Amino acid sequence: MASHRRPKQPSRTRVTVLTATAAAAVALTSQAAHADPKPTKSEVKAKVDKLYHEAEAATEKYNGAKEQQDKLKKQAEALQDKVARGQDELNTLRRELGSLATAQYRSGGLDPSVQLLLSSDPDRFLDQASALDQLTAKQAESLQKVQAKQRTLAQQRKEAQGKLNDLADVRETLGKSKKKFQGKLADAQKLLNTLTAAERAKMSEDEQRVSRAAGDRVDLGHEVPASALGAAALQAADTRVGKPYVRTATGPDSFDCSGLTQWAYAQAGAQITRTTYTQINEGTRIARSQLKPGDLVFFSNTTHVGLYAGNNTVLHAPYPGAYVRYESMNTIGSFQAAVRI
Repeated sequence: MASHRRPKQPSRTRVTVLTATAAAAVALTSQAAHADPKPTKSEVKAKVDKLYHEAEAATEKYNGAKEQQDKLKKQAEALQDKVARGQDELNTLRRELGSLATAQYRSGGLDPSVQLLLSSDPDRFLDQASALDQLTAKQAESLQKVQAKQRTLAQQRKEAQGKLNDLADVRETLGKSKKKFQGKLADAQKLLNTLTAAERAKMSEDEQRVSRAAGDRVDLGHEVPASALGAAALQAADTRVGKPYVRTATGPDSFDCSGLTQWAYAQAGAQITRTTYTQINEGTRIARSQLKPGDLVFFSNTTHVGLYAGNNTVLHAPYPGAYVRYESMNTIGSFQAAVRI
């Protein structure tokens, strides 16, 4: 006789687990179907270039803070040296004043008129009294010198402390700027790491080829330089074509953008400041239509600078991963200003 027992129903717990598992599988499948595709090499390069430009802006702020730090440090040290020498001078004046006070004390404590009456040699006493008056006058003069030196020393100490406080603020700015550009560079490296080693090598090779080709094929026209100084600076920068961009570098074998312009003008015999933010305030401002070879051209809110080379072209150190090269102004960024040194 066949069994007619009803089949055992799965427990509610088991049904719940199976349902949850199935739902999770569907969700994962859906996420996989809608996941963002891996960015192409060109997309990665575009994002990396953007991060590099942002890192360059932070680097320029770092360079400016570093330059300011060096100046403040020298000023603070000079003031501290003045304070030390002033303290030595004050100590000397105090010793002299002490010696005068001791000499006056030893001269006696009686009223001068009484001393004259009691003196067996009035003429000699009068001579001594005259010397005592001179001693008192000298003591007063020494006291005035001590007081003046104390006031000067207090002012110098105040100035030195002010410089040290400024130095502390600048060092804080320096640290923030450094952290920012290092963060941008780290983000860029993460993006690059999404590419294969072969793709990264190809990107680097393409960058070098672009730099070489820009130098080989550049048509600068026949524009007259801004000046002999500008022509010499441009000629010096031309010898650096192909050198790598390295943040905070000032040559001669690697540069950042303002490091290249500073180095080029130094070779021409002119000392200009270190950063884009200060170089823009040197020389004479000119309109874009007035540009001549050797002028400084600034881009993207004064975060980038290059030397105008003629025919709408600049010679510059572009960004990390790139090399010193000639490039059309139309491909660099938004024109900000131009300066003739």
